[in-house]
Amino acid sequence: MNFTETELQGAYIIEPEKLGDERGFFARTFCSKEFEQHGLKSAFPQCNISFNKIKGTVRGMHYQSAPYEEVKLVRCTKGAVYDVIVDLRTQSPTYLKWIGVKLTEENHKMLYVPEGFGHGYQTLMDASEIFYQVSEFYTPEAEKGLRWNDPAHGIEWQKITPLLISEKDKNWPDYLR
Repeated sequence: MNFTETELQGAYIIEPEKLGDERGFFARTFCSKEFEQHGLKSAFPQCNISFNKIKGTVRGMHYQSAPYEEVKLVRCTKGAVYDVIVDLRTQSPTYLKWIGVKLTEENHKMLYVPEGFGHGYQTLMDASEIFYQVSEFYTPEAEKGLRWNDPAHGIEWQKITPLLISEKDKNWPDYLR
């Protein structure tokens, strides 16, 4: 696997190394040894899948508060998404900065989201599916969120209509610095 650190410290784009022949290819998408060699968490006790019917659907921006902060390893298994993370670590030099990465079933890229980040995505195709591994169990009382269009972080989403967002995600309060 190829690990490329993003401009947000601790966040990585991971690309599998494909071994191909006339049948197609084989690639490893996770190896705890390789993750540990890069100083990344490698224990993921929970895996989730999110299927989205409509192009333009936005989910997020979600995170869990301490002591239940989670690392996520996110991959698009069907369709395409614009995956977005926001650095919420107050001591970080990139506090409140964000990046967006296109994850598709064709490019096989993954995004490693460290603890202390808000996470969300926008579907770029109908019938898009996300598979993600998480380092903590879902804890409802620790669930938090950022409003997708909060000016505190100024995410530039893709210009796609319809824009389908749940009531909960539309109504997260403004993020207070």
